[in-house]
Parts: sequence; structure tokens; C-alpha cells
Amino acid sequence: MNAEGGPDLVVAGAGGGLAAALRAASLGLDVLVVETNEHFAVGNNTAMSTAMIPGAGSRWQRDAGVDDSAETFVGDIMAKTHDEADSALATTLAGVSAELVEWLADEVGMPLSLVTDFDYPGHSRTRCHTVPGRSGRSMLSHLVREARRHPRIDFLVPAHLDDVLVGESGVRAVVVSTPGGAEEIPTDAVLLATNGFAANRDLVAQHAPEIADAVYHGSEASTGDALSIGTRLGGATAYLDAYQGHAALAMPAATLTGWATVMHGAFLVDRHGRRFGDETTGYSEYAAAVLQHADGQAWIILDARIDEACSVFQDYLDTRASGAVKWADTARELAEQVGIDADGLEQTLARTQRMARGDAQDELGRTSWEQELTGRLAAVAVRPALFHTQGGLRVDEHARVVDDSATPIAGLYAAGGAAMGISGHGAGGYLAGNGLLPALGLSYLAANHVAAGR
Repeated sequence: MNAEGGPDLVVAGAGGGLAAALRAASLGLDVLVVETNEHFAVGNNTAMSTAMIPGAGSRWQRDAGVDDSAETFVGDIMAKTHDEADSALATTLAGVSAELVEWLADEVGMPLSLVTDFDYPGHSRTRCHTVPGRSGRSMLSHLVREARRHPRIDFLVPAHLDDVLVGESGVRAVVVSTPGGAEEIPTDAVLLATNGFAANRDLVAQHAPEIADAVYHGSEASTGDALSIGTRLGGATAYLDAYQGHAALAMPAATLTGWATVMHGAFLVDRHGRRFGDETTGYSEYAAAVLQHADGQAWIILDARIDEACSVFQDYLDTRASGAVKWADTARELAEQVGIDADGLEQTLARTQRMARGDAQDELGRTSWEQELTGRLAAVAVRPALFHTQGGLRVDEHARVVDDSATPIAGLYAAGGAAMGISGHGAGGYLAGNGLLPALGLSYLAANHVAAGR
């Protein structure tokens, strides 16, 4: 407890912020987690992720013979963002990434392993770690279970963090509302981990208008509360135009097909049966491409080999179970079944097969074709989606919120979508794991800093 009898740390948001709760508690601090959603274990953005956590230089990489380093990871981040990402934060998060995944496995007991069956766009090394089923829900359930049984962690659910009160020496209390009313809870440290503002359509239209018409696929609690509280206390902001999109939300069940389909050789077509870009640039930026070049409706074309390869993803299994994966013996039959131009799809399939064999080059720029599609074919109708924003409160290497002069606001921390990310501007700089690494990594760093000050 702090000097006033309150918790040493208040964590607002029971997603990635639980990493801060667990880390702080393991270092001897008393923690209070404040969460609005009673069903947070299944309904927040962490639960809706594919549970990919980059770890540059981890022991799993060494065991697999992968030569990686934090410096290499930073290079990938800067290359993907065209040097627009904050290099200091990128260096901080890349530097702690291996320590983070090893701590999650060794201290939190998370069953992590290295994803070696394919590489995500932009990562020059195999460095994403995940849990069985590659499901954010499974990963979050593990964090929740560990946090709930820790004697130093308390939960206040449902509850809303209304405000953070600051005195001369920094944070002194939080104001929290529950069904029983509002109360002031003394504390010296608060982590804002309530995600960004993707559920706030006005803010999305203001800062990221190119994706404003996409389906929103994330927590309805991501309304920008942390941004509002932080800026009111003098916090600076950065990269508010950054976001993670996804071009593969299967309809009508709104399940995630997954971009592993593409990396294994699938491609996307419009209603005319034609491709409209290089799908391997990344699933985030391709969401806007579907909006702009395919009128917001596309189909992923795959075969049985890819269907089997993607069965390691729970999200893909959910998509399959929803009936969204439509099969046919030929491209013409498939096109007629799903309502796209048959001649166009036949021509596109034949050309992609030639490109995959190395007999032709792609005028759209794609060079990666794992293998040509053969045999029975499948189509999944997909729409572009907005998953979460990637900009927010400016933070330093300890996850402390800073003002316009880079001076920390004592006791105020931010992580995940509440903080600025490492994706640069727009959607093109997003790398797989750019959501979870700032969520878990900044939470971990915040807990370390709070504990060091005790």
C-alpha cells in the first residue's frame, strides 16, 4: 500500500495492462485493476488479437538457429515505417522484447513457442512468439487466471476510471465510478491501459479518415478515455493518424480469416475476379486498398493445402466453422457460387499459377508465392476492418507519459493503444506484434519503474 493506504499501482484496463499488474505484484507492490467490462476476458482488444509477441534474441530463436537481435528488429521497424517511427521507443521495446517473452513464459507460466511455419510481412527474422491455437483469448485467459489468484492484485469490475488527480509531486489519486457510485482512491501511480480511440468514430474520422468507413472490429470501450485524461493532465500526443487495419475479416460472422492464408500463397480478388495490389505488403495497409480499389468487398482465394496450413489458427478454424469458406472443383464453379466474375477469376488464377512457378512477373509487384494453387479451390468473402489505433500519449523509455517538453508527469504511465506506438504514420508501418508488444512491453516497463521508485 502507498502512504495513504491505497494501492501502489492502479491499472486501468484488464488487457495487456495485466502484465503490469503481474510484474508489479511479483516485485512486492499492491495493485488494483480497474475494468469496465465484466466479460473482459473475451471482449477486449488483447483477447481479439492473434497473440503474436515479437521477441528479438529469445531463447526459442536460439534453439531454432535464428540469428536475431534488438538492433535487427529496430531496423525492420524503421524500414517498414520509412523511418517515421519513434526510434527511441522502437529501441526500447525491441530491447526488452526477448526479456518480456521469457518472463511471460518463466514467471507467468505462459506456454509460448516460436512461430516458424511462415513469416509475417516486414519481419526479416522469425521472431513472433505465441500460445497454442494462436488465440488472443487464450493468451488473455492465462493472464487473467494468474492475476486473479495473486494475493497482491485486486480487481474492481465493473468500474470506470473517470479521472486521475495530480498534486505538486505528481499523481495522488484516481476517481473511479462503479454501479454503487464514484469514489476517490489514493495512489501514487496509474497505468492507462484502456486502448486507443478506434471505437470513437468522430476521432477516427478526424485523425485517420482513410479507414473511417471500415468495419470496426475491437472493443467498444476503446473510446479514447486515456487520451482524454492524459491530455487534460498535460500529456503530449503522437502518431494519432496511425492504426492497425486488417483486410481479412470474414463476413457475415466477422471472424478473422488471417493473413497466413496470403503468406502461404493465397490472393485477394474484387467482384470482377481480379487482383488489385500486392497482398504481401501487409494486412494492415491492405485494408485501405480493399476500400479504395475493391469497393470494400473482396474474396480470398485459397486451396486445400493452405486450408490445412492455417488450421493451427483458432481464428481460421472459427472462420471455417462459420461456413465462410466456400469450396468448388474449379475456378468457374467457385466464382459462380460466390457471385464474382468467372472469366476474371479463371484468368487471375492462371496468371498467379504462372507467377508462382516463376514463369511470369507480377505487374502489381508481388514476388512471394509459396506455391501455386491447385486442385479444389475455396473463397472467403472478406471486408476491411479497423482493429485499433496506434497513436496516443507520448511516453518515454519507462512508459511515463511526458508533456510537450518531454518532461514526465510523475506517476502517470501509458501502454498499448493508450500510448504512442511504433508503427509510424497511417497503416503501412504496422508489423505483426506492434499491438501486443507496446501493450505488454510498456506495461512491463511501467511496473519495473514504479517498483524501482519504492
